[in-house]
Amino acid sequence: MKKVFIFIMLVFLFSGINIAQKSIYDYKVKDINNEDFHLADLKGKKILIVNTASECGLTPQYSDLQELYEQHGGENFVIVGFPSNDFMNQEPGTNEEIKTFCSRNYGVTFPMMSKISVKGEDIAPIYQWLTSKELNNKEDSQVKWNFQKYLIDEEGNLVAVFSPTTKPLSDEIVNKIH
Repeated sequence: MKKVFIFIMLVFLFSGINIAQKSIYDYKVKDINNEDFHLADLKGKKILIVNTASECGLTPQYSDLQELYEQHGGENFVIVGFPSNDFMNQEPGTNEEIKTFCSRNYGVTFPMMSKISVKGEDIAPIYQWLTSKELNNKEDSQVKWNFQKYLIDEEGNLVAVFSPTTKPLSDEIVNKIH
């Protein structure tokens, strides 16, 4: 009887864990124009999620991100940028200022979202998912700096985390999006 009880408790425990886990496709965010952006609309594509900043030493990565998007983006791959002011106030602008900066200086055409927090007590839910093994079922991580990159596969699984200094056009990234 005791073994049956333990077995039933384990079944309930593991069933609860599966119910609690969310898919990246369950998240809805706001784009740079403050419109709803459903990540479920990206099903079937690889997604490179990047936290960005306009006044960072790594800001020139916008150029390489745009080139990566032009070369590989479309039906099977998309880049999604999330501006964040979490590191030394290097993204102080409003969404409109960020949008203008990205367009004017780097010709950014990949989807940019509204400014969010990627760490700390006010971390955005999408970044909770990206950084928590409990939610993403892959690994725990923390956003170390601007331009950290998270690669999601076509089924919505986190498959890789790239450091902020990993260049968007590096073989390490390009080989994983093919």
